[in-house]
Amino acid sequence: MAALIIKNLFLNNAENLTPVTIPYSLFPIPYSLIMKQTSLNIIAIGIFVLTMSALLGPIFNVSPLIPAIATFSVLVLATIDTLGWQGQGGMIIVDLVEGTSSERRDRIICHEAGHFLVAYLLEIPVSGYALSAWEAFRQGQSAQGGVRFDDQKLAAQLQRGIISDQIVDRYCTVWMAGIAAEDLVYGNAEGGAEDRAKITAILTQLKRPGESKLKQSWASLQARSLLENHQSAYKALVEAMTERASVSDCYQAIQGSRE
Repeated sequence: MAALIIKNLFLNNAENLTPVTIPYSLFPIPYSLIMKQTSLNIIAIGIFVLTMSALLGPIFNVSPLIPAIATFSVLVLATIDTLGWQGQGGMIIVDLVEGTSSERRDRIICHEAGHFLVAYLLEIPVSGYALSAWEAFRQGQSAQGGVRFDDQKLAAQLQRGIISDQIVDRYCTVWMAGIAAEDLVYGNAEGGAEDRAKITAILTQLKRPGESKLKQSWASLQARSLLENHQSAYKALVEAMTERASVSDCYQAIQGSRE
């Protein structure tokens, strides 16, 4: 019953909500505003390695040219990656290294399943998902990973120069669902910084930046309640996503668990 009430708050009486005038440039700011600083961090590490090699090289009889050439090559590649590929190469490398941990892989699936299920419950179509930067790259997407949504309703409102509070609330709830899922399963959330930033970005465009923290807390509670009331669907979805099931198969897993 609680889940039904929450869902109705999002889906009913949409036309009665007062639209807010905003510039069309809002979309796709929430999805592309945040860029990881992986490649910049690699550059900083390269400079550190060069400095340490210069100091320690004479002690171990290592020619200063060797670490200098290696570090220079890394810096060049990192710079090209940052400026030309928006840091995607560095993100893939770091993701491949970090992805060797089974706990990390499980957390990622847990997080993304939260986004997926809440989007389904709030009738926001899912167009695809990737559980790593490499998977996203292979799919021709930005090498960041995550769940992708069909944003036609959002885009249509933005094309008219308006967006309703109801649409904002639905997307904020979906964005916070990954954090809510991690917190439910693990008792804390390690991911989600970009999800929070999307809420801040959209509210900044709406000239309501001061509401960001309150909106994040509100949306997190809504997402958590939906997940708690659909635990069997969530577990079925996690299993399906672990097997890299298609979006349609994931939908079937959700629906099958609710019958």
